[in-house]
Amino acid sequence: MDIGVLTVPLADEQLEEALVYLANQGVSAVELGCGGFVGDDHLPRKKYLNDTMKQEELLDLIEENDLWISALATHNNPLHPDDEVAEEADTELREAIQLADQLDVDIVTCFSGLPAGGPNDEVPNWVTAPWPSEHADVLEYQWEEVAIPYWRDIGEHAAYHGVDVAIEMHPNMLVYEPAGLLELRNATNDRIGANFDPSHLYWQGINVPEAIRFLGERDAIHHFHAKDTKVYEAQARYKGVLDTTPYTEEANRSWLFRSVGYGHGEEHWKDIVSALRMVEYDGVLSVEHEDSLTSSREGLEKAVELLQRVVFQTTPGEAYWAE
Repeated sequence: MDIGVLTVPLADEQLEEALVYLANQGVSAVELGCGGFVGDDHLPRKKYLNDTMKQEELLDLIEENDLWISALATHNNPLHPDDEVAEEADTELREAIQLADQLDVDIVTCFSGLPAGGPNDEVPNWVTAPWPSEHADVLEYQWEEVAIPYWRDIGEHAAYHGVDVAIEMHPNMLVYEPAGLLELRNATNDRIGANFDPSHLYWQGINVPEAIRFLGERDAIHHFHAKDTKVYEAQARYKGVLDTTPYTEEANRSWLFRSVGYGHGEEHWKDIVSALRMVEYDGVLSVEHEDSLTSSREGLEKAVELLQRVVFQTTPGEAYWAE
């Protein structure tokens, strides 16, 4: 199991500088943004797609720093009711899959997207309850008329290129928890799976090790984001966790994204690593920094330091005591 970093927090640095810095921190892998909300500062997709020379230069630079690319990231909403927004997001995702194939990268991380509530609506609609009954109708429309046909097509595109698509379960997207992720996977193909990010699950009250077992036992975890969340009970007790307070008003929020270890302690992260090993996940733990209480570098460094203590560096030996 390797420790990696999504390099977006270092976007103000040249890729060469970011790679040297990360290698010096003991990181083994990088996840590179190539479109959507994460941007493309370190991997401008259009410049690298179908350009063998630039691709070789990138791979040489990665290898010079003893790193490997765990995934390409492009997070956007390809199910958006605005055709222009949806088409841009769809192009980003399809081209990211194609570029991953050309770079011999196995995974593209993304969101599921979120449709409108009906064919004539203009904005995405996140439904969190089946009643009143029109909300159940919305869900049926979103899944049956929009999401499943789209993701079946993307699943076929990903299969053609030999790339896994790892969806980050994210509130305000159609797929925001493990049961929904599995529903989409079952309706498409095995190329569709999870970019398992526990930070979005914590505040929903989901038990993360159990969710890992749930998806992992179905071989549905393609990638993993190492990112934490802290629920602040003093606020959550009177306002709940569906909190629309801006992220920058930290003292007034029910929960915040935190650096690894600042939402849940080292023992919990040992449980996460153990659960991942139980389901035979041996990929990367890609650190995603979105902790507004510290700087990008400090947040990344503290996360890497903790993960280095909890990850297993070796494969299991023979269980001689079980003979």
